[in-house]
Amino acid sequence: MGSVEETMNRFKRVFSISFTLALVLIMITACGQSPQSSENKIFTMVGSSTIQPLAEKLAEAYMAENSSVRVDVQGGGSSVGVKAAGGQTADIGMASRDVKESEFSEFPNIVVTVIARDGIAIIANENVGVSDLSLEQIQKIFSGQIKNWSELGGADAHIIVVSREEGSGTRTAFEEMVLGEDLLMTETAILQPSNGSVRTTVSTTPDAIGYLSFGYLDESVKAISVDGVAPTEANASNGTYPVVRPLNIITYGEPSGDLKLFIDYILSDSGQTIVGDEGYIAVN
Repeated sequence: MGSVEETMNRFKRVFSISFTLALVLIMITACGQSPQSSENKIFTMVGSSTIQPLAEKLAEAYMAENSSVRVDVQGGGSSVGVKAAGGQTADIGMASRDVKESEFSEFPNIVVTVIARDGIAIIANENVGVSDLSLEQIQKIFSGQIKNWSELGGADAHIIVVSREEGSGTRTAFEEMVLGEDLLMTETAILQPSNGSVRTTVSTTPDAIGYLSFGYLDESVKAISVDGVAPTEANASNGTYPVVRPLNIITYGEPSGDLKLFIDYILSDSGQTIVGDEGYIAVN
């Protein structure tokens, strides 16, 4: 009987020691992982759908050189980007237009950095027989004053206007630079949520006209010259093409630490090479 009790007691002691060792190993492992997790930096970029693909390329290149950093990029529109930065729900906001005075008033601590410049191209369906328009003619088309291509030397066909939705940085910049303060976008415009969808709609809709970022130009649509100046990067850079806007990133206060290092990379020769490769205009 005594030997059975001794055996049981030895078993309990061995079990207790093993359990304690297991707990110690778990704690050591957890402690060993903790510093590594704390070193990982996660930054969020939110806003302009125009900047989004460029930001993804920049983030990908930066993360390849900095394995402890992760940058998550999301769209949502320029207005969303300003609010996200101003409300500190994102590390970086993206706006493909100038930040409005009302936004600076609402978020007085935001800091705006121009990372690239972008031309807005006027595009038309390939069946449109017009290749050049004056700025005044473009104003009248998009405000609904000119409704037929025959008024512009083209075929007798109703003009289908395609525009970005309200809140889009591309639309805001287009309205400011082309329509001005006195004109509004025509109510008959087909509204699309992104540059890509504008391009698709114009390319598949006869007699359509729209506008999009230079970075989205391709052979599926006809690029329209403005007052005889073609929408090219060279013409946007030398100031002859009239519809050019800034691409901005926005932070809450001056960036510091790892966030500043990422933004410094965007503005470096390496980052600006990516800007150029993606069809935008470098700022340095």
